[in-house]
Amino acid sequence: MTEASPGASAGTGGSRAETTLRRGITGPLLYVFILGDVLGAGVYALVGEVAGEVGGAVWVPLLVALAMALLTASSYVELVTKHPRAGGAAIFAQRAYQKPLISFLVGYCMLAAGVTSAAGLALAFSGDYLGVFLDVPMVPAALVFLLVVALLNARGIKESLRANLVMTTVEVGGLVLVVVLAGIVLGRGDGDLGRVVEFNADTTPALAVLSAALLAFYSFVGFETSANVAEEVRDVRRVFPRAMFGALLTAGAVYVLVGIAVSVVLPPDQLAQSTGPLLEVVSAADAGVPSRMFSAIALVAVANGALLTMIMASRLAYGMANQGLLPGVLNSVLTHRRTPWVAIAATTVVAMALATTGSLATLAETVVLLLLVVFISTNLAVLVLRKEQVDHDYFRTPTVLPVLALVSCVVLLTQQSAATWARAGGLVAIGVVLYLVSRLGTRRSPAEEDPTAAAPAEHAG
Repeated sequence: MTEASPGASAGTGGSRAETTLRRGITGPLLYVFILGDVLGAGVYALVGEVAGEVGGAVWVPLLVALAMALLTASSYVELVTKHPRAGGAAIFAQRAYQKPLISFLVGYCMLAAGVTSAAGLALAFSGDYLGVFLDVPMVPAALVFLLVVALLNARGIKESLRANLVMTTVEVGGLVLVVVLAGIVLGRGDGDLGRVVEFNADTTPALAVLSAALLAFYSFVGFETSANVAEEVRDVRRVFPRAMFGALLTAGAVYVLVGIAVSVVLPPDQLAQSTGPLLEVVSAADAGVPSRMFSAIALVAVANGALLTMIMASRLAYGMANQGLLPGVLNSVLTHRRTPWVAIAATTVVAMALATTGSLATLAETVVLLLLVVFISTNLAVLVLRKEQVDHDYFRTPTVLPVLALVSCVVLLTQQSAATWARAGGLVAIGVVLYLVSRLGTRRSPAEEDPTAAAPAEHAG
């Protein structure tokens, strides 16, 4: 990894460019933001599914998924430090391809993935974990949950990230607890350490790992959301690379330990049959940890993931509106809070609608496919923009990494089912129709004709 030298700016994107958003995110807050988004509901819900695919060697696909995530993350780091603007992947696509439709589709896929993920997390929150404490209908509880998340998001980025700091501490504590309990089980002679090197006997180890890596990859997605708060980060060139790679490596280490821990305590078939596999591990350890306490920890983890996902979605909608890719009303900002309140309201309404239309599994599968499309665009954008110069230093990743990232994304796409392709394709088709209707209803502005022209979100300097 190297640092690019400053040169004459072809566009702009200096790290100190003006912005209407408050620069309230420090290095530690950004690190916790990314870590909290990655260490979300995925590992709490999916580690059993991973075990069902790969067998006892749960840690192997988790390690493979970490490597894949780091490859694409390196592309995000270069582009964010080169063009630190709210909008993330949509801004990168607009600069690289200079086609409004492509930029819209990339941003739309990211936005659709975000609100779909939030809807799924809302259902996860209001399901069995909440049922331990309250007997309430799932969908109404999910809608109330999304409303509370929206209110916290509108209050301010700093307040939201402070809440994230507390919730991330709790969810990491829950995962560390699982690892400690596995050590206790192993120490008293009840665990089976040999299971951690056993693979599914129904297929080859390589195919088992690849199949499980798709599920494991879902546990790492979330790092990309940080690109959408780049405009609110202080000293983004120095802070962003450290926070991104540090958070992913931390999450990877925790996940590998959890993967080893669950296999030590329980056989893979028992893990695969549970919708709360980590709760099964806690119960099997029988070390005096109340099930209600761990359920509460799981609820915090899910809530944290939903909050961070909705922060991303609202900032993405704000950035796309500034670029003329979505209606301009979405860039309205609260006077005192300086948060994009219309974007927050709009993304919350869409997430609420989605929460009434599908199951958690259906929504999660769709999220992964949409994000892989976004990742392919971003990895290509790094290569396309290599000759572009800007007037400030930025992080430069070795060319081989985005190339390998593209290969990894294509490999994961081949593991998706036809039903998932159909669901994601339907969402994209709706986006194309909305875009065409918008284009027919409004005159094209100079910014639409020339995507590199100065626009509100770019703040050329």
